Amino acid sequence: MKTYNWIVLGVLLLIGSTAIVHAQNVNIVVPAQNIFNGTEFLTVQTVMNATNGKKWDKHNDPAMWATSSQYFSHTSHSGVLLPNSVLHWQFNSIGGEDAPLQNKDGLPGFQTFTMSPQAWYYPHPSGRYNPGNITFKFKMPASVFLNNTFVAGNYTLAVTQNYDGDFTPVSFNVIISVPKAIWWLTANNSVYRQINSLNQYRSGGTQVQASLGDFVIGNTVDFKLFGKSASSTIQFTSSKGVEGTRNIAIVNLGGDNLKINTLPLSNSWKDFTASDNFNVESDNRNSFQLKASVSKEDFKTHFYEAGTYKFQINLNANSTDNSTASPQNIDFTINVVPLSEITIPTSGNAVNFEFNTIAQYQDGQTKTIANQLMISNNETYELNVKTDAPFFRKSGVQSDVPSSILQVGIEGGSSNVALSTTSQKIINNGTPVLDESLNIKYTISASAAQSLVAKEKNTYSINVIYSFIAL
Repeated sequence: MKTYNWIVLGVLLLIGSTAIVHAQNVNIVVPAQNIFNGTEFLTVQTVMNATNGKKWDKHNDPAMWATSSQYFSHTSHSGVLLPNSVLHWQFNSIGGEDAPLQNKDGLPGFQTFTMSPQAWYYPHPSGRYNPGNITFKFKMPASVFLNNTFVAGNYTLAVTQNYDGDFTPVSFNVIISVPKAIWWLTANNSVYRQINSLNQYRSGGTQVQASLGDFVIGNTVDFKLFGKSASSTIQFTSSKGVEGTRNIAIVNLGGDNLKINTLPLSNSWKDFTASDNFNVESDNRNSFQLKASVSKEDFKTHFYEAGTYKFQINLNANSTDNSTASPQNIDFTINVVPLSEITIPTSGNAVNFEFNTIAQYQDGQTKTIANQLMISNNETYELNVKTDAPFFRKSGVQSDVPSSILQVGIEGGSSNVALSTTSQKIINNGTPVLDESLNIKYTISASAAQSLVAKEKNTYSINVIYSFIAL
């Protein structure tokens, strides 16, 4: 019987998988604050990986270059480009060791991508490097934000490098990522206006306007401007502490930019740019002025009474795709100081009584001077009358004719008062008025006229003084 010696051969089948290295993108996210404020941006990013530590290739300085264009191209908007010059780069480290690796090596300064190879390091032939990440500094100088337009989204540039046997990936995309953002860069949070002259109610024009200030918005997306008031009413506190309201709809909001419509305020949001948008402009800024306005009649009717008027305007810059928004509030205060004025036309500053006939002495006389007083007062008031002497003057000297023989009142008023050196009311609890004309009635009664019969025939005069008292 034969004996067979079996030799069992272990066959080891090694199925090797080819390592596929996927290109890694270099994603550079630019903060909105650098774009809007125009300040330099600097970041460090891993660009490649050195798989093995070894010596640098002789006569082959490591380099990289753009393969697609002289521009970064927006991935979502055709034709939206950024020149390659916006991004500066410089070799930073390899395998955790900062450049330069040794004294004999050369480190170029910051460069920008071109379509020609650009050496990013000049190693000494004897030099070596450690395996690991290869990082670069990426810089965007302040000037690029002032001279370019950064639209939200990604800008991409295809790049390749020449150490394809040692560094991976061979090709990759450098992406500049711009966030969606809208910022109020310059804005007023409060507006204060004081009305301290009656002439502000008398001046010409059909509108009274108040500037809300100059506004600058930084934006990387197109936006619309919405506005409303915080309340449907204007809060009013009189100079005497009495509370009240006014309808906010009498106030219009508008601006100097043709894109901004002028619309009445309400407590519901309105699109003030219904016919147009604010687009992303060069330097990523949009500037405009805003103003509040009321008609001249509404100004005189609703903002005349002395006191404080307050309301809040809510603004919202909202992107056209509704992905981002930025609110801004303005507290508006109008302070109307107490104002009053009494004027007497030149033609009405003298009142003459003549006593030449028996009838004039027997019946007395009344003189009504039309429009003798023009009064304005923006508070509840009393109109008083008095004289500066208890007796009429004769040739500049005090006589024995008492001031009380003359009665003064308002035509259509309730009663007349006898003139004295003590102020007496001829209007009580009057409501605010602007440039109201009054007909003044002067009376010497029959009994007072008869008391003049025995007086020396001469000319007698006295001053009549009108004044306001605020209630």
